[in-house]
Amino acid sequence: MDRQSKQERKTNETDVNISLNLDGSGITKIKTGIGFFDHMLNQIAIHGLFDIEIMVTGDLHVDAHHTIEDVGIVLGNTFLQTIGDKAGIFRMGHAYVPMDDALAFVAVDFSNRPYSSVDLSWTGNHFGTKQDELIPVTLIEHFLQTFAIHACITLHVKILSGKNDHHKAEAVFKALGRALDKASRFDSKRKGNIPSSKGLL
Repeated sequence: MDRQSKQERKTNETDVNISLNLDGSGITKIKTGIGFFDHMLNQIAIHGLFDIEIMVTGDLHVDAHHTIEDVGIVLGNTFLQTIGDKAGIFRMGHAYVPMDDALAFVAVDFSNRPYSSVDLSWTGNHFGTKQDELIPVTLIEHFLQTFAIHACITLHVKILSGKNDHHKAEAVFKALGRALDKASRFDSKRKGNIPSSKGLL
């Protein structure tokens, strides 16, 4: 089964092109114009074993908001299209990921019911070092919520401990990749059936 797709979104603010192979090996080509964001998106692909290409031109002269939001929209749409009718998959997955002082938990459900509960705590106000690439910490939550809405998933995210903001954010994105990988894998016991007592998602 070929679980690959491409999505794009072009507005007056951004031009986003994303391709996804759910059954890949973690190959990435990501360029959003925001170094820290590229690093986080790479964690989803590498630890989820997805092949992901993300090419973005955004209005970073304004700030990072539109670029990060629109990547969340298109990446969510791409997962939704690629996962299809969800027949035969595990549907739900979760992961605990430590990174030095930090520990993050993520649970996902390809439920076709968009919902997110995101509980994050930060020490600082921004990620990044270059003035035109600074990411307000609030945009991490906004990205996760936007992704959940457009992927039509139920998403729970919680930072359980940690002092270093970089470590906490990276643990979250690694856990997201691992949880998505587990949920999207095929369950041989399912025998191709829809993973729901309703018979439909």
